Amino acid sequence: MTESKPLRADARRNRAKVLEAAETVFAAKGTGAPTEEVAREAGVGVGTVFRHFPTKEALLEAVLFARLHRFVDEAESVVARDSPDAGAAFFTFLTSWIEMSSAKNAYFEALSAAGVSVPTAGSVVGARLLDALGMLLRRAQDAGAVRPDVTVGELIPVIIGTAKAAEHVGTDCGLRNRVVAILFDGLRPAMSVAHRA
Repeated sequence: MTESKPLRADARRNRAKVLEAAETVFAAKGTGAPTEEVAREAGVGVGTVFRHFPTKEALLEAVLFARLHRFVDEAESVVARDSPDAGAAFFTFLTSWIEMSSAKNAYFEALSAAGVSVPTAGSVVGARLLDALGMLLRRAQDAGAVRPDVTVGELIPVIIGTAKAAEHVGTDCGLRNRVVAILFDGLRPAMSVAHRA
């Protein structure tokens, strides 16, 4: 097996510019946006894009994993800060996850449609994310902000479902916020929900 040589500094910069541009273009125009548009946004030729990412799917996958890594880093940062308001830290993190999941789903769907399998649940990134979520959940439960019977295993499908529901409501921010509030009410202890009513 041959080892790949490290990229020169200018090649690293170009790769980073392409990834950043791809995120911008895909966020604005969807994952179906042409690679030529990514090249224009990055200020490079389309050949440079394909030199780093031989297929559109490789580019989509690289953007997805860059986003996931940043999100996991953010999750671990929230854990490290050890907020005095554990409930607020937990619910703020869940809100970020739901927002990120909506965008992530578009990448997974585009890659899946192209026949590319993207295993993340058992990956190192997935494990780190579950560890951070578990820590935030335990802290919020210890603070009395989340029901004590909720587990990480139950939270994952709830987050996925809520992200799908948030996607379904589209640009109606009021309805999206209401969907998330309903989820949060279901996670809070019964007495704290009754006091909010």
